[in-house]
Amino acid sequence: MREVNIALIGLGTVGSGVYKTICLQKQRVEHKEGISLNLKKVLALEYAIDIPDSLKATDFYADIVSDKSIDIVIELIGGISPAKEFILAALGAGKTVVTANKDLLAQHWPELNAAAKASGAGLYFEASVGGGIPIIRTIWESLQANEITSMMGIINGTTNYILTKMAEEKLSYEEVLAQAQAQGLAEANPKSDVEGYDAMYKLSILSSLAFHARVPVEYIYREGITGITLEDIKYGQELGYTLKLLAISKREGNTVQARVHPTMIPNTHPLASIRGAFNAIYLHGNIVDDIMLYGRGAGDMPTASAVMSDVIYAANQASHKYTTFYNEKDASSEMTFEKNWESAFFLRLIVLDAPNVLAKIAGIFGSHGVSLASVMQKEHGSESVPLVLITHKAKELSVKQALGELSKIKEVTSVANAIRVES
Repeated sequence: MREVNIALIGLGTVGSGVYKTICLQKQRVEHKEGISLNLKKVLALEYAIDIPDSLKATDFYADIVSDKSIDIVIELIGGISPAKEFILAALGAGKTVVTANKDLLAQHWPELNAAAKASGAGLYFEASVGGGIPIIRTIWESLQANEITSMMGIINGTTNYILTKMAEEKLSYEEVLAQAQAQGLAEANPKSDVEGYDAMYKLSILSSLAFHARVPVEYIYREGITGITLEDIKYGQELGYTLKLLAISKREGNTVQARVHPTMIPNTHPLASIRGAFNAIYLHGNIVDDIMLYGRGAGDMPTASAVMSDVIYAANQASHKYTTFYNEKDASSEMTFEKNWESAFFLRLIVLDAPNVLAKIAGIFGSHGVSLASVMQKEHGSESVPLVLITHKAKELSVKQALGELSKIKEVTSVANAIRVES
């Protein structure tokens, strides 16, 4: 039986899950794959679980990089530094790397890919997007005959949990965030999740693979959920919509649009039923048509499943696969990135309860080429009332220009929120 020696860097939540999986599934992997996975070294600042002292490494370069018997290095410390330096050193030594580090991959993928290709080592990252959902290999290994033209996904479990709780339990954003932090579902500093950075990094990776063209994070529009209120969710529900933080990318010819933002989707859309911390990715291929992958998007064991999938897959390869699209720091000169995309909008205005207000608002939208699909006015028993509008599809900049003009007229007390609508 062939032996594969592994080093594990990081023993936090996911690292502990990987350690447990190697121990728990060792005999099953041997039986199914004919491979003996041997964990030789573990390097961590803190050991969240008990492991034998003989496995503990004290120096990455001396104990792991210099050990020629180690075949695969699993990096699970996260962040940019020292993870980047460790991965480059391992790849330079000809060791295959398996990582879940979406931040690093999204921002430094070209350098990592080049280092792997130069040494002939493998670079695998299934666990970087979607936790236990096998989305990376599905795109790379199962949909090769397709031209993928669009993708929408719930790829951040924390924000989906928050929006689900707000919708179902009528709690404020602040209340649900506090609950999520208390349960360990949100970090003490939740910025990466709630401001959309986590989803932006993941969308960069997915879009690059799906469209066979690098989509750098600099070209992705990003907007988080911190401005979402119960009123937005409630009025959306009344109109037949569910609110989600979606990662959306579309390609037409050599033009790509990529964006992360709160989105109203019809209750009948497959993504509308994704609750709690679950993830789902809905994509369209010209041959396969529409497909959706769904599952747990985070957690120790689901993510460990994806990591171990990469380890076993890499161990079975006589040679490794690298990106064949233009994968450099800057995007290819052949690509353009759309900033003025089309979508419908859910608009919540606070307006004076006076005659002809709606006509004046509709006139301003009309002057910018934006037409209204539906209008809902709520009675508040005061001088100002909520006015909820759904537009037909319109250009992003046209809607923003119209809202800017509206905010300057006395009849509009405030533009409370503007949320894009996708079908």
